Amino acid sequence: MAFSDLREFMALLEERGLLKRVSVEVDPFLEITEIVDRLVKSGGCAVLFENVKGYDLPVLANLFGSMERICLALGVDDLDDVGRRIEELLRFDAPGGLRGGLRMLSRLREFAGFKPRIVKTGPCKEVVLRGGDASLDRFPILTCWPGDGGPFITLPLVFTKNPRTGRQNVGMYRMQKFDSSTTGMHWQIHKHGARDFEDAEERLEVAVVIGADPVVVYAATAPLPEGFDEIFFAGFLRGKGVDLVKCESVDLFVPAGSEIVLEGYVEVGETRMEGPFGDHTGYYSLPDIYPVFHITCITHRRSPIYHATVVGRPPMEDAYLGKATERIFLPILRAHFPEIVDMNLPVEGVFHNLAIVSIDKRYPGHARKVMLGLWGLGQMSFTKVLIVVDRDVNVHDISEVLWAVTTRIDPARDVILIPNTPTDTLDHASSIPNLGSKMGIDATIKREDEGFMREWPSVLTMREDIKKMVDEKWGNYGL
Repeated sequence: MAFSDLREFMALLEERGLLKRVSVEVDPFLEITEIVDRLVKSGGCAVLFENVKGYDLPVLANLFGSMERICLALGVDDLDDVGRRIEELLRFDAPGGLRGGLRMLSRLREFAGFKPRIVKTGPCKEVVLRGGDASLDRFPILTCWPGDGGPFITLPLVFTKNPRTGRQNVGMYRMQKFDSSTTGMHWQIHKHGARDFEDAEERLEVAVVIGADPVVVYAATAPLPEGFDEIFFAGFLRGKGVDLVKCESVDLFVPAGSEIVLEGYVEVGETRMEGPFGDHTGYYSLPDIYPVFHITCITHRRSPIYHATVVGRPPMEDAYLGKATERIFLPILRAHFPEIVDMNLPVEGVFHNLAIVSIDKRYPGHARKVMLGLWGLGQMSFTKVLIVVDRDVNVHDISEVLWAVTTRIDPARDVILIPNTPTDTLDHASSIPNLGSKMGIDATIKREDEGFMREWPSVLTMREDIKKMVDEKWGNYGL
């Protein structure tokens, strides 16, 4: 199901009892965070705060905070359904004969339907504010945690265009409000927005969307391969291209159904201290120097909805976005490494700290080959700890994983440490920002051709006929 905008998705959630409205006055300073934190950790609903202290606009939060809601957002019953669609694309073979050629033409026409469509105008243009009227002061920007450096826009879709290639990109980078017309622009060194900024000679035009179709919001967070367009990817996920409209004061295109659009620029050489910020690691990310975003124009819908998220010690709402990425991008990892059976990025590992991968082991050193390959692949390069297990281990059952790790490794033989490798900017444990080390644990059963000369013991399993008999008699045991 393709939602034309955020409101269509909200209507569906409300119809199903998955979104509730709060009419009691709430404060964007800390109070909303405490409410949302309790909601997420208890498996609660999405929430629209209709009476925000000091503001006329409502705040939407916890939109993606359950597996049910993230599946509804992506229009699937199960996140693996999206992975299967990607797998089909990756298995696309050259046609054989007329029938195969016709099928290919049909697929190509379908693919063309995922492209964004440029429209003349859209709901995001209902109100246009320039000059002194283009002020952030009317938006209920949250101060989430007591030690935060100020209010932060926490769910911004940041659109930029590379000055050299002309390619438009969208990413998600938090933005600290400095005053009514400037914010920080927290694009970390490895992010696409930072690369676009590096290629700018004087200034880089930027457009920031707050509140969009949920698939577009997800696509802005997705770790896509270099050069792959996020809006086209959103069209693929939706099964229908996204309508885009040109901005008023910058040469960028944004989703026509957006709630709020901030237009402006980032000046080369202008920086300011940003932070601290209570982050998804469960710690405050420390203050650091980042570029400054200047607002030149604001457009928005009539009575816009301010869409926010709260990050903090997991599990939080972003855990479900991370799980979507895990399942959606698994087929792409398998395209590089067909031996991969499954993968788990545990929520407690905050995305880049831990990955557990099961493989169909076929030769000596196979687990190490997979580790080293994954560390050289896109954002997997930031994974601090990689555990590789055999295909008989369910990577989503941490008890099984710990059993394999503690019974199938000899630490001196099966743990590898690699120094001086890239780390996520939010890895607080590395001695130098953005540079640290990796640990790989080969928790696969060792073979004779790997120098293991002992007989490996058999795993305990019960006979199937006994299990079946006990199943049939279970009601008679009185247990």
